[in-house]
Amino acid sequence: MAGVALWMSIWWISEAVNLAITALIPVLVLPMLGIAEVKLVAQQYTDSIIFLFLGGFMLAFAIEKWNLHKRIALKILSVVGSSPRNVLLGVMLSTFLISNWISNTATTVMLFSAVLALVHETNNYLKSNKKDFAAAMLLGLAFSATIGGMATPVGTPPNMYFFKVFRESYAMDYDFNFLKWSMIGFPIAIVFLIICYLVLSKYFIPKSLKFEINKSYFKNQFNLLGKMSYEEKWVFWIFISCVLLWFSRADIDFGTFKLKGWANVFKTPKFIDDSFVAIIAAMLLFLIPSKKDSGNALLEWEDAKKIRYDIILMFGSGFALAYGFEITGLSNWLALQLMVLKGVSPVLIILGICCIVTIISEFASNIASIQLAIPVMMALQKNMDVSPLFLMIPATFAASLGFMLPVATAANTIVFGTKMIPIKDMFKVGFLLDVLGILVITLMCYLYIDK
Repeated sequence: MAGVALWMSIWWISEAVNLAITALIPVLVLPMLGIAEVKLVAQQYTDSIIFLFLGGFMLAFAIEKWNLHKRIALKILSVVGSSPRNVLLGVMLSTFLISNWISNTATTVMLFSAVLALVHETNNYLKSNKKDFAAAMLLGLAFSATIGGMATPVGTPPNMYFFKVFRESYAMDYDFNFLKWSMIGFPIAIVFLIICYLVLSKYFIPKSLKFEINKSYFKNQFNLLGKMSYEEKWVFWIFISCVLLWFSRADIDFGTFKLKGWANVFKTPKFIDDSFVAIIAAMLLFLIPSKKDSGNALLEWEDAKKIRYDIILMFGSGFALAYGFEITGLSNWLALQLMVLKGVSPVLIILGICCIVTIISEFASNIASIQLAIPVMMALQKNMDVSPLFLMIPATFAASLGFMLPVATAANTIVFGTKMIPIKDMFKVGFLLDVLGILVITLMCYLYIDK
């Protein structure tokens, strides 16, 4: 399994063949090696996140079809459009704040069309570095969505899983709630967001790069668009409703009180996820009639044919890799290597934890990574005179790292699908951010968490 992961990584990084062809390797090789049946591997290519991708992109197509993306882009540029670096900062900060409360995948899907519109709009006013600026914007979207999830207990699945296990195992001995997590999570996430912005700016956007127009130009262009059309209004309200439903779907536990999510109206709330919301939005687009295009709906199937099926294959290959890691015990073997840390310096313990969990998260999903790491942390804690928080919190943060490969997170896969990001640039920047993220988490957890 390690060999398969290495093979796929080399082909992805070198682009020896089309990335979608690399994504098919698990379907062929895992059965040949006796790791898993074809039908079980194939099932990994139909994860619910793929339906979130489909629904989200249909919504993006509708936004583009009725020119709402241009209106959104010009509005953003009229506020932050004084320089390319300011536009990048505005996108990353907005994404970060939204991702504090909903998954990085939903956040990326939500903002994807607006960021693409920003890229296309600003390209008209840049004389050079157009491709680099596009890569910076899209990576900024994906990476800040991932970083934003670290800040709160509800921002990403690993955080919620940690809380569930910690309360079941240590609630009698330790009081750890939403506020206490945020007191650690927000400083780490904000520091890392700043570092990510500086890295992307330095790598992709030279200081000399400027817009060839004044910011007031964007305000004038926005005003020239006039009033929103009937179709724009419908698409806008479907989009807003989708966002609100994503925010309010699940319970938010603040420790002292809990806000109930709307999914509780169903018999089995856990059966409802973000993909459910995205498909509702997509269905509405195909059902609501258009005034301008008589006899047709806001979105027709011809519009939806633009969906990138190669990206769906890449999504599936990431889940297939994670499945292979799990059933062969490779992930568990990697996690168990942490047992050699017994008896070493506390700061080296955290560093080792972060390194191993980050390696796992590049190939497995973040929730799979933390599900493997937490039991090992609990076993380590029993043999060491330290607080379980000292081991479990760094592991939880590290599970959200994974910036090098397109399949490391769904957010990475979505933006990589635009073909605007060279794989070698993603690997170089992602590797640097993984290393810096490990150092930030190690240092701040060592300073903030009682041993």
